[in-house]
Amino acid sequence: MRNSIRFRLWSAAAISIVIALAIAGVGLRYLFELNVERRVVSELTVDLNELIGATSFAADGRLSVASTLSDQRFANPLSGHYWQVEDLATHSLVRSRSLWDAALALPEQAANGELRKEELKGPGGELTVAVLRTITDADGRAFRAVVAEDHRNVEVSVGEYVRDLAPALIVLAFALMGAFFIQITVGLAPLEGLRVAVRDVIAQRTARLDVAAPSEVQPLADEINRLLEAQGKALSRARSRATDLAHGLKTPLQVLSADIRALRKKGETELADEIEKSTGAIRRHVERELARSRLAPGVSGKAACRVREVAAGVIAVVKRTPWGKQLSFVIDAAEEIVAPVDEGDLSEILGNLLENAARFAKSAIRVSASRSSDEVVIAVADDGPGIPEAGLHAALSRGVQLDSKGGGSGLGLAIVSDIVEAYGGRLKMTNANSGLTVSIYLPRHG
Repeated sequence: MRNSIRFRLWSAAAISIVIALAIAGVGLRYLFELNVERRVVSELTVDLNELIGATSFAADGRLSVASTLSDQRFANPLSGHYWQVEDLATHSLVRSRSLWDAALALPEQAANGELRKEELKGPGGELTVAVLRTITDADGRAFRAVVAEDHRNVEVSVGEYVRDLAPALIVLAFALMGAFFIQITVGLAPLEGLRVAVRDVIAQRTARLDVAAPSEVQPLADEINRLLEAQGKALSRARSRATDLAHGLKTPLQVLSADIRALRKKGETELADEIEKSTGAIRRHVERELARSRLAPGVSGKAACRVREVAAGVIAVVKRTPWGKQLSFVIDAAEEIVAPVDEGDLSEILGNLLENAARFAKSAIRVSASRSSDEVVIAVADDGPGIPEAGLHAALSRGVQLDSKGGGSGLGLAIVSDIVEAYGGRLKMTNANSGLTVSIYLPRHG
């Protein structure tokens, strides 16, 4: 999973979305808090102007406030909304009822008329947002007025905003992750198509990549097709050379066979036997290479033939052999069963299997075929002695003969195995109550 491009892209997108939205959440919280404080300062400024308008000096020089502010929260003790006026000459204070018997600790005196925003300690030590201004009248008397509000009111508003914002950001995060997932899936779809095309080539359904890829992926598909073409040509040349070599050796082998017969007539049987043994080994290799060279480069999965027809043709030939004349043959295969293999290759397979079976069968040979959703099974069964369990694996080795009858090269099953493997199939041998059953399993394509 960690090596998946899809997983990597989606993980990177998810992490990026979470980080981006977290930063956005922090930024939005800060901006909202700034906006709330600005609104609070604006409201406090209105209250401050109202307070300044109600403040004056009496005839005896004392500071007085003509009326309380219209906001009733200033009249409630410790309500979080406070105002205070200080006579800068006598430092006497006039306070809102909400301050009770406490006072706001003010900073250094500001310049006349300057509006200042401050953060002051409230009567309970809490932080407050305050605005203050120093006023000097025509007689040179000065006072400082301040209006403050508990900062917790700002924090409450920000907290409620964050509680409302968090679910929205979470929903947005999931929506963006889903959108990125769809985008990644759509973006990687051409690679999935390329993977399917490569799988078809490996399964030998096609000889080249047949895929309409985007401009970014098409060069890769073209390069793979060129590689497949070059590989096919190289394999074709190699098989042609192997076939030429095998055919080239057949003539010298025939000459050696004639020489062996001549030596036997002269009585030099020992030398003839040595030469015959060596030529036999060469002949077995030649026959094997000829059989293997018949498999064309890039066996196509589109090859198909009817099992019953091919089996009937091969049986007709085997019946003419010395062993086949004495046997009965049964074909248990429906007419519609089609094997995903070239007709010539299936003839080679059945020819070797039936020839081996005929040499050991007592009276009958049975060829059967069946199919499932994913493979076709062809079996050749005889009623002979079978093969010892220890020799089942050795029977597939090249040149191994497990019988004493002679007349064979010991390559039949090995050649069958090569052809079956070329089509992606498998071969299985089992001993029945009487005789041997050789089954081949060929995968169905499409």
